[in-house]
Formats: sequence, structure tokens, C-alpha cells
Amino acid sequence: MNVAPKLIFLFNDADGFGVSILRALQPSPNSSLRRLEESFELPLERYGIRDRKASGDIVHFVDHDGHCQVTVLLLQNYEPPILVCAVSEVLASIKGESSSFIPTIILPCFIAASKLKVEKKYTVTSDKVALYSAQIGPETDITQAMVAKTQKPPSSLQIHHEPLACFLQLIRVMKLPTCVLIGQSGNSQSQKNSEEELEVIYEMAELLASISSLCFLRERITWKPSKTSKDNKEPWRALYG
Repeated sequence: MNVAPKLIFLFNDADGFGVSILRALQPSPNSSLRRLEESFELPLERYGIRDRKASGDIVHFVDHDGHCQVTVLLLQNYEPPILVCAVSEVLASIKGESSSFIPTIILPCFIAASKLKVEKKYTVTSDKVALYSAQIGPETDITQAMVAKTQKPPSSLQIHHEPLACFLQLIRVMKLPTCVLIGQSGNSQSQKNSEEELEVIYEMAELLASISSLCFLRERITWKPSKTSKDNKEPWRALYG
């Protein structure tokens, strides 16, 4: 799979965060970049899965010389155990067999409050949007820039988010330079209202645009959080008590 040196990796979540980011990132009016869209399908037969494929959409931002500067990849939504197989196949295809070119991956995640656990002494005390980032694997200029513009997550922070857990395990094994961007709102202990959640998404998208030489169109963000309780655990976890 051919990608740019900067790769923004998104999951097509039920709430529409991934799709919104994909649509909202556009070439700057004064840049020479153009947007090219394509889809992909990767077989999962080597994992014993013959009736499903790892599929999704890709957007390349290409300059006037035909060089791809930024790639945004949106992976379709999968449940375990297919989830880990799909993520593994996509990352393996990105890495390829050549060690001469390895892209830096940026994974933005908007995590529900119920899936973030942290000691009380680390509770955010301001109403401002807090963006955390964590560098995984080799350091690059891109990961340095992301870390410099965001907060370091508390050492006690625990994230119970299945797609991110799968992604992190595989990234560490493949040793791909990665920065995970985690969005979290302020100190409200009640249900987050849509305006507060949108501010988190806007802040994340602005940051992604700034490090990618792109622009961010707010009107293309369509945030529709799912109506199901965010405190519900994944059904497969019931097997483990």
C-alpha cells in the first residue's frame, strides 16, 4: 500500500468521528496540493477469515510534482476478533517489505469519558479542551511536533478502547513511528453536551491540519454520537467475567 510520509490513521467509528475528520481535511486554498480518493480491500485469508476483507477509504494529498505529501486512511468498523486481523493486515501492507521508507503514523482518537480511567489527583480542573498525545516507536520530526503541541497523559491514565488497544499492540511489534492523539473535554462530570464534544473535535482537526499543511473545514464535521450507553462493555468481554 503506497502512502505518504505523513499518514493519518482513522477508524470508521459508529459516532462518525473518523468520517468527519476525513471529510473536513482539505487542501489549503493557496497550496498546490490536490485531493485524490481511492478505496482498498485486503484479504484476511492468512488469518483463516475467508468471508471478510480489510477494507476502507484512502485520501492522498498530492503536490504539483505528483508526490504524495499526506495520506488519510479510514478503516471500516470491525468487531473482535476480526478487528485485530484487519488492523494487522493494513499496517503490514503500509510497512511493506522495504525498510527504506517508513511513514510516521498519527492516530487521532476521541474517547468516551467512560472509557478513560485516571486517578482523582489528575482530574482536569479547567474548562479548556485537553489534548493528550503519546509517542510510540521511533521518534520523528512529526511525532516531536505533535508532542510539543499537546499535553502528556498522566501516568495513571487507562484507556479501555478496543480499536486503540489492538493498534498499539501491533504498532509496538512492527516498530512503526507513531503518535496517538487523544481528545478529552474539560472538568464536567455530567453527560458531555454536543457543543463540548464538538470543541474537542475541532481542536484535534485543527492540530492535524497544522502539522499536515492542510486546512480544516468546520462545516464538514457531522458529529452524531450513538444513542447506546457509552458505559456498555463490548459483548465479548462477558466471556472473561
